[in-house]
Amino acid sequence: MYKAIIFDFDGTVCDTGRGIKISARHALKSRGYDCPGADELDFFIGPPLFDTFKEHFGASDEEARELITAYRAHYGESGLFESELYCGMVDLLKALKADGIKAGIASSKPTKYINMLLEKFGIDDLFDTVCGVDFNADRESKRDIIKRCLTSLGAAESDALVAGDRHFDIDGAKANGIDSIGVLWGYGSLDEFEECGATFIAEKPNDIESIALCQYEKTLSVETYLNGRVLHMHRDAVLLSNGNTAYRECVDHPGGVAVIGLTEDGEVLLVRQFRYPYRETIYEIPAGKVEKGEDPFETGKREFKEECGAVAKNYFSLGEIYPSPGYTDEIIRLYGATDISFEEQELDDDEFLEVHKMPFDALLDKIMQGEIKDAKTVAAALKLKEYLKRN
Repeated sequence: MYKAIIFDFDGTVCDTGRGIKISARHALKSRGYDCPGADELDFFIGPPLFDTFKEHFGASDEEARELITAYRAHYGESGLFESELYCGMVDLLKALKADGIKAGIASSKPTKYINMLLEKFGIDDLFDTVCGVDFNADRESKRDIIKRCLTSLGAAESDALVAGDRHFDIDGAKANGIDSIGVLWGYGSLDEFEECGATFIAEKPNDIESIALCQYEKTLSVETYLNGRVLHMHRDAVLLSNGNTAYRECVDHPGGVAVIGLTEDGEVLLVRQFRYPYRETIYEIPAGKVEKGEDPFETGKREFKEECGAVAKNYFSLGEIYPSPGYTDEIIRLYGATDISFEEQELDDDEFLEVHKMPFDALLDKIMQGEIKDAKTVAAALKLKEYLKRN
């Protein structure tokens, strides 16, 4: 297990691109430079401003310093706050802290700006150290910033990882003899990371925790077995953390939604239908498959109406479940529903089911006695019980 992770900031922890590019464009225009639109200024994300203004716009040392001054005047006033954390980053940082893994920041961004944003987003307590640059000394190499951060974390090179969205981060890690993670949600690309030799590549933030725990499995090849109407089946060769190769048989699923409706009389709406794989007629809450491009919440409302003829004025989330993570990527989103009225069912031609109302306590009893075994129904009922207790 790795003991410390050093994060780049812009494009890795926080999407600061809009503010950076708008401020860069403001600085260039204020000094009379011919400047492309903000959408074409991604190269400002990552390297020191001094180098970017010189390399891309031919500025002299003095002109680059003037551009930086103009940039910072605009960025400090408004551009800084045109930022948002990447989805899943807070959960990742909390998980790393729970794992006992230290977290630091190594960035070419001024330390003051980083701390202001960490405080704004309420995550300053999730980092053990922040190593940015000083306003008067902002040309420090990424290699040296990473080295400072490593020292501050008190970690050995072999116990650390560097996570970043550009080759500057990967190059800086390699220069220090540290393993690296190229993240695909920022401003870099898969080709860039493969070319510069990133040790790992992460598609989403929680991949970083799996890598740090030495549990991550890298896909080497995919052999498709079936492209069905609903399911996609394949056999993948994966590289394990110990360097060995293993095989995983997987079923891809578009995901489902299930709704547990509670009437004013304290009854839950259930459907009873024959389930072919089990060769059995079972009780379950209404549910359905998410159609391509469909909002899962709309799926839930649609299935509730079609299967039970039910329409609710109040819906609330009960979270997500992974019904069988050993072989499928299916995610089932759970919703509760109250203040229910009834209309006509709208069943598909191949659907044959009965709607039942069951007292909530009776449903819980049947679950605990093993009479109702459907996973989504069990999870939704127990979650609803806890939800009602807390609310």
